[in-house]
Amino acid sequence: MKRITTLLCASIIAQSISAQTFIQAYKDRADMVTQTNITTNLQDFGSFGIKKTGTQANTNALNWIKNKYLAYGYTASQITESPFTYGSATSKNLIITKTGTLYPNKYVIICGHFDTINGPGVNDNGSGTSIILEAARILQNVPTEYSIKFIHFSGEEQGLIGSSHYVNNVAYQNGVRKLDIKLVFNLDQVGGVKGNNNNTVYCDEDQGGLSSNNAASAAVTQQLRNCTALYSPLQTAVDPAADTDYIPFEQKGEIITGFFERIRSTFPHSSKDTFANVDPVYVYNIGKATVGALQHFATASTTLAVNKSVSQNRLENVKLYPNPANNILNIELPDKASNFTFEITNVSGRTLLKVNNETKINVSALERGVYVGILKVGDQTLVKNILIER
Repeated sequence: MKRITTLLCASIIAQSISAQTFIQAYKDRADMVTQTNITTNLQDFGSFGIKKTGTQANTNALNWIKNKYLAYGYTASQITESPFTYGSATSKNLIITKTGTLYPNKYVIICGHFDTINGPGVNDNGSGTSIILEAARILQNVPTEYSIKFIHFSGEEQGLIGSSHYVNNVAYQNGVRKLDIKLVFNLDQVGGVKGNNNNTVYCDEDQGGLSSNNAASAAVTQQLRNCTALYSPLQTAVDPAADTDYIPFEQKGEIITGFFERIRSTFPHSSKDTFANVDPVYVYNIGKATVGALQHFATASTTLAVNKSVSQNRLENVKLYPNPANNILNIELPDKASNFTFEITNVSGRTLLKVNNETKINVSALERGVYVGILKVGDQTLVKNILIER
């Protein structure tokens, strides 16, 4: 949780969205955030109790988060548990990597902590955790030009222990930069206060620390405000970046931004930081803004086309017919592959149908329109537009 600062910019600054244009695909995906998922995540997070760094409850929460990613379709190879010590205690950060299509070695980091003290921490920071999970779920099958790291830090409440360990031992080693980081986007305490008019979110801007990265932070923070206006009903105001998990990155010169609740709750770090005292609709709306902004920062695809880098050789002569299709779509593989998957998504990336090792696909339940077919054979993927006619 960020500490109180006397530098808060309380006035709401008029927003300009002229620097960014509305992208319908981004809006469609932002609208895939569901109130049900947000509410369930908040309640489940609270059920683990006080998740102090190094405790069994902390470990249980980490395993719950990890299992969420596996359920979303992320593979074990994409998930890293990074241990660190705090006094006599051991805890772990959880890092999930989604590889970019054009810049696989340049990373957009979206992060937030999952440890709590003195209470279940549904606001601080079950709210940020729940939103990151929804963003990861929605973007799992969406190509992005830049790689994304979804990072869940522990040890934040003890003084940014987990994020400091990550920065100084993973992102940097012996002072040498090992990760090319485009920006760090942090979510901390975005649960709001139940009963208040929670219609505004703070966008965090680097106004202190190293001066060399302040201008770049101001630019991405304005982009965050623009995305919030484009893809959510929320208003924004600027808040100076303060004590939360982007600070160790800022101290190394990285570009940071983030979300923080506008009306500050007094319940964090107490037994009253429960689901009953947060505003789940506010979390839902910040979730929509987050998905919109993350797509902008990582440059998500607006349409899905054939990935030429992986559609050569084995898949270059695959036939999907008839196309347009009516009731049955046939797959013809030249080398008679026996182990493959095929799925059909809508243009927003939502999976509508998925089969294993079937060459005759029943598409009669799909409405008339354009869809995306994704064929995976081993480590190769073929993506083609599918037209359904009635």
